Amino acid sequence: MAKPMTKTQLVAALADEMGSDKKTAAAALDAITGVITKEVSGGGAVTLPGVGKIYCRERPERMVRNPATGEQIKKEADKVVKMTIAKALKDSVNG
Repeated sequence: MAKPMTKTQLVAALADEMGSDKKTAAAALDAITGVITKEVSGGGAVTLPGVGKIYCRERPERMVRNPATGEQIKKEADKVVKMTIAKALKDSVNG
C-alpha cells in the first residue's frame, strides 16, 4: 500500500492543477476544510461531487468490553463522522 499524500504534497498538487501558487492552494484547502468542519459539526452534511458525502451520525448508548480486563462497561451515546464514497470514485479505483 502506498503512503498517504501529506498536506504539503496535496497543496503542491492542487497548486499545479489550479495553475496557481502554493499559498493560494493552501488557502483554498484550508477554506474547504473549514466549511466542511463547520457544516458537519452543526449536524449537516457535505457532498463533494465525484468523491463522496461527509456527514455526522449519532450512535446510541451501548455496552462495550474493556480489552485489558474483559469487564463490560456502558458507553454513553456519542456522534461519529462518516463518509460515503461516491460510485464514480469506486469505479475508477476498481475499473
